[in-house]
Amino acid sequence: MIAFVSGGARSGKSEVAERLARECRQAGGGTLYYLATATASDAEMAARIARHRRDRGAEWHTREAPLALGSALDGIDPGSSVLLDCLTLWASRARFEAGFDSATGTAQFEALLVATRARSLDLVVVSNDLNEAVLPGDLATRGYVAFLQCLHRQLAREADRVVEVVAGIAIDWKSPSA
Repeated sequence: MIAFVSGGARSGKSEVAERLARECRQAGGGTLYYLATATASDAEMAARIARHRRDRGAEWHTREAPLALGSALDGIDPGSSVLLDCLTLWASRARFEAGFDSATGTAQFEALLVATRARSLDLVVVSNDLNEAVLPGDLATRGYVAFLQCLHRQLAREADRVVEVVAGIAIDWKSPSA
């Protein structure tokens, strides 16, 4: 199963996504993996990362994946549940640090989705919905948001489940039971 969990900043997306990944693991019996796209770039981010790790608990195996999403799946056993947190940050890194154009970034993300299915993994992807706010007028930001929304559409098409989180409440837009 592939699930897409979206919502605003600090809306409770990570908690919902962790619960989904645990449910997948219970159904499949595999291991829980956390693909972290964040790095401790400053003291505030280091504290957030430490808090998230502590809150998740020892059952999660963390893998750093600031850019190389495909290779982050290497060695993960079939039937495992993988939580990618978060696509928003990965897209900004891909765009601004690695210089990926939309085609390259989309292809890299598609490769992750294909590998997920081929390896019989459950994947839960977290991303921020940035399209609700008024965007700055600069071309770089508008280009980034267009790229991220392209990834969101690609993920929503491929996903078995799409969940929006608003104030901690999960709203299913697409689910296997629907």
